Amino acid sequence: MFYLELFRALQQEEVRYLVVGGLAVNLYGVERATMDVDLMLAMDQDNVGRFLKAARALGLAPIAPVPLDSFADEATRSAWIEQKHMVVFALRATDPAAPTLDVLIQPPLPFDDAWSRRVESDIEALKKARRLSEDGKN
Repeated sequence: MFYLELFRALQQEEVRYLVVGGLAVNLYGVERATMDVDLMLAMDQDNVGRFLKAARALGLAPIAPVPLDSFADEATRSAWIEQKHMVVFALRATDPAAPTLDVLIQPPLPFDDAWSRRVESDIEALKKARRLSEDGKN
């Protein structure tokens, strides 16, 4: 299953990430149809490098016609935001049935603020973090 492979790869590379969007809503027990995985990453160079290593291990490739490693360049990400109005860096596995992985390139709040409010879950022996709801209730 793509989700478990993704979380396993992120855990193995010690990526600091949060699951956000529709999948996060599902993890809180609210049914919502979603066809992608939305992640918020700590955008420091080390963490982005670990994320890219996990993405390569999973065979993920950008949907946009850019090299995967271009995500590591902060100036490139800034240009995408300013010139292309890009919100997420979308990746897809070679399996067409796998969901799209959308990584927020300019999160609406500082990562550390969201990270401090995370809730960790153990899903099939994988530790992963998910963000608390806006009001801080579980």
